[in-house]
Amino acid sequence: MSNAQAMPQLGTEDGRAAAPCCPPLTERPFTAEEAETAAPMFKALGDPIRLRLFSAVASHEGGEACVCDISDVGVSQPTVSHHLKKLKEAGLLTSQRRGTWVYYRVEPSVLAAMGKLIALPAAA
Repeated sequence: MSNAQAMPQLGTEDGRAAAPCCPPLTERPFTAEEAETAAPMFKALGDPIRLRLFSAVASHEGGEACVCDISDVGVSQPTVSHHLKKLKEAGLLTSQRRGTWVYYRVEPSVLAAMGKLIALPAAA
């Protein structure tokens, strides 16, 4: 059973490669709509525990991590679950239940889209 959830601002519902929600930050100022779209991602990553969990999943061998492998971030298990839920709601993580454990993944297309959003322009 999959609890996967596509990133609304960076991903697509049908699993196609994610596209940046907005132009690169250095291209032009965001419109109000673009800022509303990108803000949940930045808000989710603005919490140190969430950033650590996101990093733990993104850097885990095989590109996915069992909650049992990433929950040692200095807070209780219910708090870890809360933060993982917030990362999923922001579209930064997907999850899949396997037996009693939940495995989290950062889709490569999400990382690519995030990279394009915050990329610096090439040096001339």
